[in-house]
Amino acid sequence: MTRRLAEVAKKVGVSEATVSRVLNDKPGVSPATRTAVLTALDVLGYERPTQLRGERSRLVGLVLPELQNPIFPAFAEVVGGALAQQGFTPVLCTQTAGGVSEADYVELLLQQHVSGVVFFGGLYAQAESPHEHYTRLAQRGLPTVLMNAAFDDLDFPQVSCDDAVAVEQAMGHLYSLGHRRIGLVVGPPDHVPSRRKLRAAQQVAARTGLELPDSCVEHALFSLEGGQAATARLLQRGVTGIICASDPLALGAVRAVRRRGLSVPADVSVVGYDDSSFMACTDPPLTTVRQPIEAMGRAAVDLLVGEIEGARVTHDEVLFEPELVVRGSTGPVSAAVPQPR
Repeated sequence: MTRRLAEVAKKVGVSEATVSRVLNDKPGVSPATRTAVLTALDVLGYERPTQLRGERSRLVGLVLPELQNPIFPAFAEVVGGALAQQGFTPVLCTQTAGGVSEADYVELLLQQHVSGVVFFGGLYAQAESPHEHYTRLAQRGLPTVLMNAAFDDLDFPQVSCDDAVAVEQAMGHLYSLGHRRIGLVVGPPDHVPSRRKLRAAQQVAARTGLELPDSCVEHALFSLEGGQAATARLLQRGVTGIICASDPLALGAVRAVRRRGLSVPADVSVVGYDDSSFMACTDPPLTTVRQPIEAMGRAAVDLLVGEIEGARVTHDEVLFEPELVVRGSTGPVSAAVPQPR
């Protein structure tokens, strides 16, 4: 008990006597100090006294599927900063292979009486994944925001980048450079944003006369290795331009082109998605479709804080328009294009 008082007091910058008054629910402590003490208790992993457990902390869970793709830390940084400005403390929850699952994190966050949760690219975007933990959140009435495409049966505020516009921009760019046989590398078949991108690509192809047969569409895991393997298959089918559903996939595509003895963009053009960190520094610098991370992150926080404060906020998906960033990985179609084997 003495150690707990000392650690919390040091964290907040108050006396141990003040912490003791808060934990014993005694008067004589300002609301701001009381909130700070309870938040510190949660952050340090100490269980709240029984009489205080019914109250939500000023913690907000940020649940990320991974940290290897730099787009997720970028989103978390924006959302975490905006939450801090509103007086909330973000708690980062990152899934790892064989580690704590998304459902496990939900249980841990509920035990900590968090004020809300923001998910970034979670299982809600995959049709064949378990969704029961989202039902738990809804039943508990915990304010929750989902980033980037969820199924309609999940009644939470949603903030997404417009996948259809992203693909239209990428395909229009390649079309303007003379590419007529374009390959698409997207995520797994049950992944909602990938479904949206594929549907938009098919519509653009039908409208412009581009070739987009099933053989020019590859599903892959969201990784550099996944992009490389998918692109190796597409190159055998004679594509001259490749649009990828993430920047790591696109970097894998560049590697596959080079492994085949070809050049980017002289022989094959590659377009990524996200415009995550250092894409301007790759070789060649990556042409990609930029998600408006700052605007999306702040919108997610506004929706979440509105829910926490009991305001009526929209549960319709809020769509943000992306921006094509043209760099060195795309160029005019080559006169000597790779031919199908």
